[in-house]
Amino acid sequence: MKPVSYRCHRFPPQIIQHAIWLYCRFTLSFRDVEDLLAERGLELSYETVRRWVLKFGHSYARRLRRFRPRPDDRWHLDEMFVKIRGKQMYLWRAVDAEGEVLDFLIQSKRNKAAALKLMRKLLKKQGVSPTAIVTDKLPSYGAALRVLGLSHRHEMGGRKNNRAENSHQPVRRRERKMQRFKSPGSAQRFLSIHAAVYNHFNTQRHLISRRHHRLFRVAAIASWRHVALPA
Repeated sequence: MKPVSYRCHRFPPQIIQHAIWLYCRFTLSFRDVEDLLAERGLELSYETVRRWVLKFGHSYARRLRRFRPRPDDRWHLDEMFVKIRGKQMYLWRAVDAEGEVLDFLIQSKRNKAAALKLMRKLLKKQGVSPTAIVTDKLPSYGAALRVLGLSHRHEMGGRKNNRAENSHQPVRRRERKMQRFKSPGSAQRFLSIHAAVYNHFNTQRHLISRRHHRLFRVAAIASWRHVALPA
């Protein structure tokens, strides 16, 4: 894995890496990160943090995905409303049975074509066909699955899709903190980074002991530092 180049930057790689980690890992604004670093004696602008995230964030996210094991073969699909520049859009998302974000897509429609676009992207990215696809009762899912020949694996109804609905909560928190997304493109770019970081540090701590949580957290932080190695 080729190291990240930090040439022509005034601050050391460790500070850049830490600033990006703070912003992507926690529900913070760029100004929050600026204040946290200022408390440690580091004088830099929130605009500097923003540029670091834009420049290095996607590189970190790509490297983090290489550490991820193959996701569960039971997929949950759902869509949430997002308002961008006064226009109502839909954030289509897919997660596996453990809450790992598989893929997402911001679209202006909530119809069969939109559902089909998400599923084709998802199947191409994962490279495998799921054993079950769980959705809500939106008819667009059933129509799209019939086109793909996966209707026999479709499940819906009751509380089966709570996993996908609960997975919207971190995105909602970030949306409020950012005072809504500014454009579909910027939202897509940010959520790509956010999903990779969320997956990497999501240890399912409510299902494991405190000892195992510490071990998983140490391993996650070590992997994060590894993907940000300087050239």
